[in-house]
Amino acid sequence: MIKVGDQLPAATLMEYVEVEGNGCSIGPNPVDVQKAVAGKTIALFAVPGAFTPTCSNKHVPGYVAQADALKAAGVDEIWCLAVNDAFVMGAWARDQKTDGKLRMLADGDAAFAKATGLTLDLNGKGLGLRSNRYSMLVKDGKVVSLNVEGPGKFEVSDANTMLGQVKA
Repeated sequence: MIKVGDQLPAATLMEYVEVEGNGCSIGPNPVDVQKAVAGKTIALFAVPGAFTPTCSNKHVPGYVAQADALKAAGVDEIWCLAVNDAFVMGAWARDQKTDGKLRMLADGDAAFAKATGLTLDLNGKGLGLRSNRYSMLVKDGKVVSLNVEGPGKFEVSDANTMLGQVKA
């Protein structure tokens, strides 16, 4: 499993973009993780799935509410990752009103989750292989803090915990 001090793995995530601009076309666009984090401070959090209860009712809304405070404390971007496709992440972004606050990134084949060792096996529950629930603070591609939730928990990967770590 990835740990504090490690570099993020090489992976490509997908992001659904609804408005053309900044070199991005409408539709799913690839995001090279290593290029996207270079020289930036990223508050990254991952969830088991879009539109799931805890993710939609607590996790994403907390980061939306704290987005301005996180950015004021030095975070360049806030990323939400899930093992879903880019179209689902785009629809979830609209539903959660994340525009301008969070980047909703799809790890469609769980490549990033596998590379970090932060997978959650939900086979038998109809969800397949997913990402574990966690958050990490990343500076220039290096993991500075890592908060991995226990099974069924939502205690350490929330936006308030991340804000405290950014300010520390």
